[in-house]
Amino acid sequence: MVCGCSALLPLPNPRPTMPATPNFLANPSSSSRWIPLQPMPVAWAFVQKTSALLWLLLLGTSLSPAWGQAKIPLETVKLWADTFGGDLYNTVTKYSGSLLLQKKYKDVESSLKIEEVDGLELVRKFSEDMENMLRRKVEAVQNLVEAAEEADLNHEFNESLVFDYYNSVLINERDEKGNFVELGAEFLLESNAHFSNLPVNTSISSVQLPTNVYNKDPDILNGVYMSEALNAVFVENFQRDPTLTWQYFGSATGFFRIYPGIKWTPDENGVITFDCRNRGWYIQAATSPKDIVILVDVSGSMKGLRMTIAKHTITTILDTLGENDFVNIIAYNDYVHYIEPCFKGILVQADRDNREHFKLLVEELMVKGVGVVDQALREAFQILKQFQEAKQGSLCNQAIMLISDGAVEDYEPVFEKYNWPDCKVRVFTYLIGREVSFADRMKWIACNNKGYYTQISTLADTQENVMEYLHVLSRPMVINHDHDIIWTEAYMDSKLLSSQAQSLTLLTTVAMPVFSKKNETRSHGILLGVVGSDVALRELMKLAPRYKLGVHGYAFLNTNNGYILSHPDLRPLYREGKKLKPKPNYNSVDLSEVEWEDQAESKRVLFLTNDYFFTDISDTPFSLGVVLSRGHGEYILLGNTSVEEGLHDLLHPDLALAGDWIYCITDIDPDHRKLSQLEAMIRFLTRKDPDLECDEELVREVLFDAVVTAPMEAYWTALALNMSEESEHVVDMAFLGTRAGLLRSSLFVGSEKVSDRKFLTPEDEASVFTLDRFPLWYRQASEHPAGSFVFNLRWAEGPGRPSAKGLPPPLCQTILKRRDGKMSWS
Repeated sequence: MVCGCSALLPLPNPRPTMPATPNFLANPSSSSRWIPLQPMPVAWAFVQKTSALLWLLLLGTSLSPAWGQAKIPLETVKLWADTFGGDLYNTVTKYSGSLLLQKKYKDVESSLKIEEVDGLELVRKFSEDMENMLRRKVEAVQNLVEAAEEADLNHEFNESLVFDYYNSVLINERDEKGNFVELGAEFLLESNAHFSNLPVNTSISSVQLPTNVYNKDPDILNGVYMSEALNAVFVENFQRDPTLTWQYFGSATGFFRIYPGIKWTPDENGVITFDCRNRGWYIQAATSPKDIVILVDVSGSMKGLRMTIAKHTITTILDTLGENDFVNIIAYNDYVHYIEPCFKGILVQADRDNREHFKLLVEELMVKGVGVVDQALREAFQILKQFQEAKQGSLCNQAIMLISDGAVEDYEPVFEKYNWPDCKVRVFTYLIGREVSFADRMKWIACNNKGYYTQISTLADTQENVMEYLHVLSRPMVINHDHDIIWTEAYMDSKLLSSQAQSLTLLTTVAMPVFSKKNETRSHGILLGVVGSDVALRELMKLAPRYKLGVHGYAFLNTNNGYILSHPDLRPLYREGKKLKPKPNYNSVDLSEVEWEDQAESKRVLFLTNDYFFTDISDTPFSLGVVLSRGHGEYILLGNTSVEEGLHDLLHPDLALAGDWIYCITDIDPDHRKLSQLEAMIRFLTRKDPDLECDEELVREVLFDAVVTAPMEAYWTALALNMSEESEHVVDMAFLGTRAGLLRSSLFVGSEKVSDRKFLTPEDEASVFTLDRFPLWYRQASEHPAGSFVFNLRWAEGPGRPSAKGLPPPLCQTILKRRDGKMSWS
């Protein structure tokens, strides 16, 4: 329990015991600040030192230089400190109501129960809950796969098919005559809180296509028509699991069917750049993990536009790789050289940092000399063989990407030695430029090594041609019908729906490939596309309730690659002007970058000793960690009270609960989504809604805290009524918070006179209970010695306050705490 008050501290009037003219000793290092001569060994040393220093600092800023000429006697400083400290202590004791709260807890001390927290049991319970939640998402995706494959099996391709569908860009658009445009019929959209308050249609999906895909191409029309069968499954999935968010089907032909249906707005240039086939979830689901060596010809014949296209081709290939893939890039002409010498002879994980590093190095490539491909091929095969034998890398597909203008020779002996007859390494060839003289050689290389040949003559051709290799690598999966379930790393999909809202929520996506089951195409391995659904990591972390972790405890998620999926200290955004933007490497942050080992020479405001507990989340690539701080995190306090008594004390306008915490589940039933957590809890306790599910342990804690702290409201009200209008403005507000997320507050002044209006509001995230943390004032108080006050100096805001050019009066928050059921305060 933490109790406190927010106070505006005016300078005290000098008492008769103080000299009329104070004497100061100037600080030689500053002309505008003053310091006490030495600490004061008195009973309330902490309070007095803080108070005296604060007072002297404030006075020092407004004193004329002449004051600095006189010396201040040490005994006088002690006298001022004692007097000011005593007044301050009496003031905060009175307005905080600490003595009354202490008495109320003392009265119920005999009924309190303290239980030790079992960290291993806690992390296992959280993991099971998360596993169950994620399993429901997987089941939804599996339903979509079955429906899509069945629909394709029953669909006959019709070259002349005419079919109107809801085009996400054209819906609700009218021409100059007021008629709906083609593919733009009326489409009902309503704002939905579950989907970030975006206007959506939860009864049907809509179809989006990138600008470079013709919306009436026969392949598109047949695919869209076939996938209409998914509409019923989308709705059924959402009804079965209302916590589902976006569900979608990304087609191999380029269209993107998304549920719920939504209006898609082009960018400022009128272009739709979003292509589902370029997204990480699509690429990972469409192929298995892979080891890739990219060979790029940098001989003299590659100069000019050819080299520009080659660089863009490499960049596009890199964009198709993910954390489960491994890569290296070798440039060749008369000799072979790795574009990153530090990676010589190895493959590196294709995480975001490495991919971006390679892209920078690729831009620096220069052309010269003659291209000798056999040396480069030998080097690539040796790397791949070495990693395969050492059981390193992806341990799955292996491929070489050969990028050249076609002037290659002396390559056949290399394939005979390293790749034939098994062809364990696929070779993909990219002929750069319009010249076709060497096309036969490039085709021969690809076809005799289970690869794919393509010619890229313009920058615009790059994307489509590079993507072809994914279909080739997916053929074994398609033929064997291996419906692997993939989970992506954490990401912020700002490209998806970016025109409607910049979603800054961290997501992970579960996805599965969709294959053709037709007999005539089964042996060819036809990938129809990928289905997926998003999971907001914030919703997942709600299954690790804050109240069970203690003041400083927290939970975090890691991927199988060692990167953080979710962590309270993961700060993925930075501010650029008024906008928040993702950091370049926000989803490739290692645990060691946010969990700092204790170093003896380190200087910190606070040192905590933590215990770590972890386990895997079954059937996912994720692991869960729980951190409990020794002391507060080891125990939980349980009280007991009647529902009737607790309900009475909950119904107070100045009582609030942590808005992000789950006291009751309100996101399943649409009728419950409009309820606040406090409203839902009251309906649960009064049995007005038997369908509501609530955390009974947390509800009991709230009821107990509400009963014990209820007398504080009457106490604070009496103080406010006894304050005369002429009395000096000293305290703005009194407040208290409990481990159950209950918050009580009371104003002693009109709301327009409050010094810091953001305090205890969502605008000041550090001062309220959030999903990740207890309030800052709560955490600060919890680690201070019993019997002390904790001051948090804040700049006052509001009408009539001094501007930034002057010195604003400080706000003082005083916090008292209660430990382990015993009455101790700080």
